[in-house]
Amino acid sequence: MERRDFLWRAGGGFGAVALTALLAEDGFFGRSARAGTAGGAAPLAPRLPHHPASAKAVICLFMYGGVSHLETFDPKPELNRRSGQPLPNLDRDPLFKVRHPGTLLGSRCKFHKHGQSGIEVSELFPHLARRVDDLCILRGMRADSFAHGSGLLQMNTGYLRLGYPSLGSWISYGLGTLNQNLPAFVVMLDPRGGPISGPPNWNQGFMPAAYQGTQFRVQGDPILNLSPPEGISTKQQRNQLDLLAELNRQHQQATPDNSELTARIASYELAFRMQSHAPEAVDLSQETESTRRLYGLDKPQTAPFGRRCLLARRLIERGVRFVQIYSGGGHLDETWDAYTDVLKNHTLHCGETDQPIAALLIDLKQRGLLDSTLVIWTSEFGRTPTGQGGKGRDHSPRGFCTWLAGGGVKGGQTIGATDELGYAAVENKVHIHDLHATILHLLGIDHERLTYFHGGREHRLTDVSGRVVEEVLS
Repeated sequence: MERRDFLWRAGGGFGAVALTALLAEDGFFGRSARAGTAGGAAPLAPRLPHHPASAKAVICLFMYGGVSHLETFDPKPELNRRSGQPLPNLDRDPLFKVRHPGTLLGSRCKFHKHGQSGIEVSELFPHLARRVDDLCILRGMRADSFAHGSGLLQMNTGYLRLGYPSLGSWISYGLGTLNQNLPAFVVMLDPRGGPISGPPNWNQGFMPAAYQGTQFRVQGDPILNLSPPEGISTKQQRNQLDLLAELNRQHQQATPDNSELTARIASYELAFRMQSHAPEAVDLSQETESTRRLYGLDKPQTAPFGRRCLLARRLIERGVRFVQIYSGGGHLDETWDAYTDVLKNHTLHCGETDQPIAALLIDLKQRGLLDSTLVIWTSEFGRTPTGQGGKGRDHSPRGFCTWLAGGGVKGGQTIGATDELGYAAVENKVHIHDLHATILHLLGIDHERLTYFHGGREHRLTDVSGRVVEEVLS
């Protein structure tokens, strides 16, 4: 190659680089949902979605332990008719040859039609049944694990293994937050304890630490130490933080990829700002007495979950992007894990959550927030149509129910179905990857374009699969 030819080609290359930059500024290449790098000054700054969004925020109601679809949202008359008989066609699932399935167990609950849609809902949800026209019930959900730990991880992160970002982290990474004075992603556990696998269910995985969930306490003050130490003025505290930030930045120059340190600097600044804004956000005494009664705060059974639902509404109202609330903690009947007696177990947990969840939907709608807030109700998997110990049910990821409401969801419908016995999803199956793709779509994110480079390749929440369930969209 001659020297003049080389210079001409090199000059053309530089021009192409400049042209690419100008086209990108004009949006020629489409909008990106990627966040800044680990060293970014504002990793949670609000960002534009890929396409117009129906929802701006998410409240995820996670029923830990494995809710039985057969006692809640999926009536099976044929199962009731055959109760006590052996499960037919055992050879279609080799795992059953090991797990000793037992005999069929009819639903322990009655179902009734509700709303203009006429959807059948269990008698265990009398309050929520009155809101059924807001719900889009996915009756053909399926997952890949029989175990709580990996099942929780898959529902929360899309993967059966540890180390991957959670749904809330992906959303925070893609969209940032609408309030820089509060966390983008908040988690509230059951007072009885947290789920198996613990923090990996709401951690950021291989992303910068700024995208991890912030755990709020469920008893007493949700956030400790919101007031400055006694004898320290706001100005003194500001000076301390400025000095600490400068020392951290100097140290960071030697380790520029240390996202933990970056997140720590950002967390100190967020904590300082929260001292002025968080006390008001978490102060439920500002709510009217009628609102508190609506959520069941006046009853011992419903008050713990009702308090978390009301707090979730207040946080979403103030710009928090993603709030996750767990029902069920600890072990066995402290969760929705209905091994011994499904009716006794679900009567307890439905009684704790029914009124608060219905109140959340009512309250969001009355305040004009339901249209922009996506509410998700789910569990890690469902239960078998066969009995265990006579009254209980075993784990089953083959078919179960999840429902969505608000945020661009078409309510008053059911999508998909399990077979006549409730054994497995057979119509319009929705895998967890499909659910995640649909959630991201409602938030304006293309699940195939929301990626994070790690370990030599681009990763995404939905791995290499996932489809948007178009029937969900309004």
